[in-house]
Amino acid sequence: MRVIIPLLSAVLLASAASATEAPLPNEAELRAMTARFDPITVKVDLSALPAGERTALAKMVEAAKIFDALYYRQVAPLNLTYLAQLVTDESPLGRARLHYFALNKGPWSRLDDHRAFLPGVGPKPPGGSFYPQDTTREEIEAWIKSLPAAQQAEATGFFTTIRRNPAGGFMAVPYSVEYQSELTEAARLLNEAAAATTQPTLKSYLEKRARAFLTNDYYDSDVAWMELDATIEPTIGPYETYEDEWFNFKAAFEAFITLTDAAETAKLVRFSAELQGLEDKLPIDPQYRRAKLGGLSPIRVVNVVFNSGDGNRGIQTAAFNLPNDERVVAAKGSKRVMLKNYQEAKFTHVLVPTSQHTLSAKDQPFVAFDPFFTHILMHELMHGLGPQEITVNGRATTVRLELKELNSTLEEAKADISGLWALQQLMDKGVLDQTQERAMYVTFLASSFRTLRFGLGDAHAKGMALQLNWLLDTGGFTIDADGRFGVDFAKIKQGVESLTREIMTLQATGDYARGKALMERLVVIRPPVKTLLARVTDLPTDIEPHFATEF
Repeated sequence: MRVIIPLLSAVLLASAASATEAPLPNEAELRAMTARFDPITVKVDLSALPAGERTALAKMVEAAKIFDALYYRQVAPLNLTYLAQLVTDESPLGRARLHYFALNKGPWSRLDDHRAFLPGVGPKPPGGSFYPQDTTREEIEAWIKSLPAAQQAEATGFFTTIRRNPAGGFMAVPYSVEYQSELTEAARLLNEAAAATTQPTLKSYLEKRARAFLTNDYYDSDVAWMELDATIEPTIGPYETYEDEWFNFKAAFEAFITLTDAAETAKLVRFSAELQGLEDKLPIDPQYRRAKLGGLSPIRVVNVVFNSGDGNRGIQTAAFNLPNDERVVAAKGSKRVMLKNYQEAKFTHVLVPTSQHTLSAKDQPFVAFDPFFTHILMHELMHGLGPQEITVNGRATTVRLELKELNSTLEEAKADISGLWALQQLMDKGVLDQTQERAMYVTFLASSFRTLRFGLGDAHAKGMALQLNWLLDTGGFTIDADGRFGVDFAKIKQGVESLTREIMTLQATGDYARGKALMERLVVIRPPVKTLLARVTDLPTDIEPHFATEF
């Protein structure tokens, strides 16, 4: 553990300066805030796994646990100090704070626009711990622009932090150096897991990912993950960039240790064969479509055994699409992983109760799990379609680099809305049952209120606010006399297609100003939506997993 005593004085000084801050939640309020996460027991049957594979699985879980502490460091510079203080506080208020701290991986409530619930912590740093705390976004941006191309790529890359050099300027530090002690231990455990498994593609991935932790070169291990085909499906390393709210450049560490559901995975193979056809029909200028997608587009349905770090904070993810490295996506495509046991829990504990308070009476009967599951799948598939590597004013670049902090919100909105568009295309083609059309749109509308409850500090919720307001403005969604929402089936398809076109076009052109204007206009909670959200405040917002699988 790191030396934290010198940091405690900084926390105490900050606490003294916090007298003018907004009132902090008391014990009862904190317990009510925590109750928004419905506890579920996560237990997966391992009886079909041979002894060696169970050993490998246990080693992977042990490695994954390291990423909780590592992710705490990435969220904020003093995060582990705050945690150390809470651990020693045995009072009822201290216990309530510790529980909520663990849920949020820090002292800021993710469901409440990052409201602080500990004294003296100040606002959540938008740059996390990825950048020096004594600098500004503008200074970092100016420094990056001053660098030669190769150094720019390093500074804006996923796997470096930015630190002060001895002369007081900036420098890029590889994750393999910044987090050396944690990554060395994680690499050891992954190598032990690799030695225990007899599955060739799993062994290859684990060995290459262990090497990546030490070399800071993740390309080969990302390719190995794309080629992974085993009973155990681990995703472990630095991936998502949501925590870097300055630029969306820096990847946070996470882990999902899961078992493959072979039967459910087999049912979804047909979707991979449809992706190029969907790309060819995207409702954008043909020059922005890709003539050839990456060669691999695997889909895995899995059940979570354990998840950690950025993969287990606040709202639990229902699925993911990785890797984010544009080089791997261009060469190999991307993999979609569906967390079936988490999706079932979210549907039962959150979506159905929410729909009963927000949807018109005529639409409520059409809320169903199958369209919920299928749209999440298509959301992840659509992350891999549309503009990725682009050209702006003759300069080769990427959507992520051009849209910066807007990228996560716009990409989540794009995947959602184009996912609806794509499902409609497959229904029209006969690949999917067209009788499920109404259930698809109604379940999406119900799920929009589930997502908005995450709060506008969350990229998914911001993206959903954008979509909901666009579809209200174009008439696809309607508001009944009693304030509940419904679907206008004469207008919904046109609204979905027009928003798909709008987002993908601004991505293709790297138009930051257009994206910012779109978000400023539509990423808001309008009064009719606020009224409905107030009706469901006593319902769970999401789930809190408690891991109980026995090895």
